[in-house]
Amino acid sequence: MSRRRSFTPEFKARVILEVISGSQSAAEACRRYSLKPQVLSRWKAEFLEKAAQVFQSDEQRSQEQARIAELERLVGRQALELEILKKASRVLDSHLSRSEA
Repeated sequence: MSRRRSFTPEFKARVILEVISGSQSAAEACRRYSLKPQVLSRWKAEFLEKAAQVFQSDEQRSQEQARIAELERLVGRQALELEILKKASRVLDSHLSRSEA
């Protein structure tokens, strides 16, 4: 069974920039790098979708990073609370089963 090839972000960007700049066509890039046209199309769509992020201000990026950090802390806190509740439930179940016996 063959493994999927993986490509670095730098390689993907270089190939897409070659196609967008017109230095080679999409078909030429597919032949040159042994890529399927669907793969190249997906890379191009992702590249164009995220291109605007390059021009985001540092303030906007730092706000997004702060929000991500806040959400990660919240997830961590909820995971901890869930573990505590699971332990409490087990203790309560064992206590109730002993008192019924």
